Amino acid sequence: MTDDDTKTAELNAGELNQTQLAHSIIESLLEHTRIVSDLIALMAQALDQDTTKALTLTAQWQSYLESRRKMERTREEVEKFVEMMKKVDEGQKG
Repeated sequence: MTDDDTKTAELNAGELNQTQLAHSIIESLLEHTRIVSDLIALMAQALDQDTTKALTLTAQWQSYLESRRKMERTREEVEKFVEMMKKVDEGQKG
């Protein structure tokens, strides 16, 4: 293996580590969002019916619901990203 081959292999490994790190960070953020969402749902269940109805009519609740929908799309995008990175990694090994 030449010095250039070694440097190329090190760069590819560094890029993969960056990809793994990015994936790990994104997954952690998505997991935290899911946990917070579950907590909000649990707290909403603890409220009486009138308070719950009043809460769900607020702009903040609507923003929360929209944010949740976006996070679901983001989760799908992360899964696509992981698949793409796996293909890149396989291409580099092959």
